[in-house]
Amino acid sequence: MSYADVNGVHLYHESHGAGAPLVLLHGGVGSGEMFAPILPALTAHRRVITVDLQAHGRTPDVDRPLRHETLADDVAALVRHLGLTGVEVLGYSLGGAVALRTAIQYPGLVRRLVCVSTPCRRDGWYPEVLAGMATMGEETAAGAHSAPAYAHYARVAPEPRDWPVLWTKLGDLLRRDYDWSAEVAALTVPTLLVFADADSVRATHMVEFFGLLGGGHRDAGWDGTDRPAARLAVLPGLTHYDIVDSPALAAAVVPFLTHPARPPG
Repeated sequence: MSYADVNGVHLYHESHGAGAPLVLLHGGVGSGEMFAPILPALTAHRRVITVDLQAHGRTPDVDRPLRHETLADDVAALVRHLGLTGVEVLGYSLGGAVALRTAIQYPGLVRRLVCVSTPCRRDGWYPEVLAGMATMGEETAAGAHSAPAYAHYARVAPEPRDWPVLWTKLGDLLRRDYDWSAEVAALTVPTLLVFADADSVRATHMVEFFGLLGGGHRDAGWDGTDRPAARLAVLPGLTHYDIVDSPALAAAVVPFLTHPARPPG
């Protein structure tokens, strides 16, 4: 358990296990602790580094807005602070977007990428999810106190009274439009996309995202020669809200991380 001062942020992180480094990035209003259910399966193969992003978990807020791009800058700065190169990065929901931006912005730093339950374009979320994001602001922060995420925040945050600030900043981030399709299509890092079959991300977008990475364009052939470098996993019986707790997530991720990577193309 430690802090690193990077980009003006006092960034909390933990390291578990040994081996090649795998960085885990949590979802919105969460922290690295949300990966606890799958941590044993991952640490059996990797040195796992969990990170609490700006204003989340044990990392205090700073005077700047939340942006996917600057959060990715923080992750890259932490990796360099730790003296690491060629890390694997797995992110869930908000963390998935940050993981994706890290791979885009720092292509030489990420050797494998796993994006869990996150789109590469804002309208990849279902309309009702976007409508919920639109309500996130200071006026609705108190109403979110009943959510399990608030209890966790109140327990670990350096300043629990800053919950309305996080809720408001996160709402501002989630209402911002983005489309990273062109940058995704240019990625060369081996990538695994993981979704629940009842996710908050539209099923059609899952396939579109996979297609941008080179997947789903042809038959792999009887010997798998034409199998794409990218991977797509849709886990049955899960939702956006419980996929990160499921053993099925680790079962999908570990083979991708431990098998030799195929070159893109």
